[in-house]
Amino acid sequence: MPLSGIWIAYYTMMRKEFVRIFRIWVQTLVPPVITTSLYFTIFGAFIGSMLPAVHGVPYIQFIVPGLIMMTIITSSYMHTVSSFYMAKFMHTIEEILVSPTPQWVVIAGFVGGGVLRGLIVGVLVLIASLFFTQLPLVNPFVVFAAVVLTSILFSFAGLLNGMFAKSFDAMSIVPTFVLTPLTYLGGVFYSIDQFSPFWQTVSLANPILYMVNAFRYGFLGISDIPLWICFAVLIGLTAVFSVITTILFRKGIGLRN
Repeated sequence: MPLSGIWIAYYTMMRKEFVRIFRIWVQTLVPPVITTSLYFTIFGAFIGSMLPAVHGVPYIQFIVPGLIMMTIITSSYMHTVSSFYMAKFMHTIEEILVSPTPQWVVIAGFVGGGVLRGLIVGVLVLIASLFFTQLPLVNPFVVFAAVVLTSILFSFAGLLNGMFAKSFDAMSIVPTFVLTPLTYLGGVFYSIDQFSPFWQTVSLANPILYMVNAFRYGFLGISDIPLWICFAVLIGLTAVFSVITTILFRKGIGLRN
């Protein structure tokens, strides 16, 4: 396929995902903003006002980057898993696969949709957070890199879930029993420096901890983990998930319902 054809195919898939996001915006964009605003109100304004500063910053400022990252992770993941499963359920994935579109472009289209929704939701939640606290911006490049890499990683993860899901209920198993616990235990509401050495070591096994700390460093300039380690984990996991997804796609595993 010529380069112009590849661009048209990718643009068409991204346009479909964009339209899908805004066609059901009450489901895709509003809930994360409302839910996170409640976190800002309860844990930031009410409870946070009674808690001491963490690493020299007010508690509400400390938790804002983690809460934004939490919505980005969830939105990117859920968009891709639901979009791909619906393509299987409606048998539209078969029409895409029989077209001359390269498989990597199909993967990029689904992953791009998850990244797009993650970025939109992240910006909306960031705007909402400014009604509760001021948020400095120490390093915009780190913020952007952390958001994009995290969105890509969890879009790939959602795509894998969508490939293996055989029912609508199967789409919620991983987010409920894996993603949610890892997110809440990923340093969103606390610093691992408050733990004993043993639990600090245990916390390092949680990959979301590195994403939250990288994102927090971009805004506040503080992190429990060296920044280069955070990005090494992010890049490494993204590469692993992309390779696994590509291999399974080429073998046709999980592409039909």
